[in-house]
Amino acid sequence: MDTERLSGKKALITGGAQGMGAAIAKHWAAQGAAVCVADINEEGIAKVAQEIRDAGGQATHFTLDVTDEDQAIAAVAHVVKEFGEINLLLNNAGVNKPTIFPDTPKENYDFIMNVNAWGSFNVMKQVSKQMIAQGAREGYPYKIINVGSILSREAFLDVIPYSMAKHAVLGLIKGGAKALVQHNITVNGYGPGVVATELWKQLDKDLVEIGMFEKQGQSMDSLAENMILMKRYSYPEDVQGTASFLASPESDYMTGQLIMIDGDGVISVDILHN
Repeated sequence: MDTERLSGKKALITGGAQGMGAAIAKHWAAQGAAVCVADINEEGIAKVAQEIRDAGGQATHFTLDVTDEDQAIAAVAHVVKEFGEINLLLNNAGVNKPTIFPDTPKENYDFIMNVNAWGSFNVMKQVSKQMIAQGAREGYPYKIINVGSILSREAFLDVIPYSMAKHAVLGLIKGGAKALVQHNITVNGYGPGVVATELWKQLDKDLVEIGMFEKQGQSMDSLAENMILMKRYSYPEDVQGTASFLASPESDYMTGQLIMIDGDGVISVDILHN
């Protein structure tokens, strides 16, 4: 690993207490980035930040509800205070809760859209304002990375609000790239498929509860067998390399792009009804 690849990067990572966010925070720090690990899970982010420091990296943490404007502003201010500036954002925080349409309650829709769509918009808004205030730098673009999904371009019948929210993230990438290019800010993202994280473990339980699968553990195996061309689900380690590429100078001539990391997931109607 090139320990200087991300040297000089000062990053805010949302949803950093566990799963992909925690893995990427550690991966970026090992490549020389200074990272602020943010999440509503204060114990989790403190643990991740300490593990990074114990490994010789530079890290701080900040308790952040991405839906709260004041907290987003404060998170950005914290990064600037700790690192001198902010030049990299990973908008990773997200939630999901499957339901069967048309019986999806408004509370479910509001919860998922508020965190995944508005939360991403809110944090990106506050970070981009700070980047603009810092001033554009020729040959050194600021970088915003929004986490999409296989469902940024598809939809599942049991997670329609989540699919809608991840389509919104794609819109944020495309629209944000156009809005911020004049400030030398690039906006890209990546779209994971089925990733073995704490979020998917809970989702697996929820899918059993609503009758989509008969027993726990069946959903990921069934989706891998029937939906994913590579016939396996992924792990955070399968995603972190692409996240590092998008954070690095190697992606400086990219903006408005969503890179899929889904094993070439193809939706099968049969699996969605089993």
